[in-house]
Amino acid sequence: MSLVWYTGRMSLIFYFLVLVFSVIIHEVAHGYAAKIQGDDTAEVMGRLTINPIPHIDPFGSVILPLFLIIISSLTGGSLFLFGWAKPVPYNPLKLKDLRWGQFWVAIAGAAANFCLAILFALLVRFGIGAGGPVSLVMFPTIILTNLMLGVFNLMPVPPLDGSKVLAGLLGERWAGAERFLMSNSLVVLLVFMMFGSYLIMPIISFLYKILLGV
Repeated sequence: MSLVWYTGRMSLIFYFLVLVFSVIIHEVAHGYAAKIQGDDTAEVMGRLTINPIPHIDPFGSVILPLFLIIISSLTGGSLFLFGWAKPVPYNPLKLKDLRWGQFWVAIAGAAANFCLAILFALLVRFGIGAGGPVSLVMFPTIILTNLMLGVFNLMPVPPLDGSKVLAGLLGERWAGAERFLMSNSLVVLLVFMMFGSYLIMPIISFLYKILLGV
């Protein structure tokens, strides 16, 4: 009984740590993309670091993910892990190109998560730690968490990154829809958080199977 409880507790801690560092890398990627585009705001404010302290959002980085993990553990349901860090600040007026600069800054976070998922999937596919707890538990958890973050953030719902990505791709053709979504952002986001998993979980599952070849 104590061994099972200890293993379960360690699993919860590991899920939590994976999410925290994944969202931090997501935000740091935004900051580096802004720096490449000419804006050093994140660097000046000390946010281009993987030190979690400057990035931690008490609710999004701690309370919400722990709540989701514990509820999933208690109910035995599937785990839809979600959270966020403090957004890395950037000044769009400092970017070399306002439209495409914001596009690259927006897409950088999800791209970083997908790169992490691909990296750890390659480690699993090439048998790094094969048969041990690393490849069987830890690596798939890292892959799945980063796929969740990447896909979720690319949804075209303000203030998620996907809305800014579409703004870069479509320009004025997206502006009207974005204004409508922004004016009703709280309602739209709440509805999406309640029912969006039915849309994005099949996408995440498909990508997970492709990466791991299962």
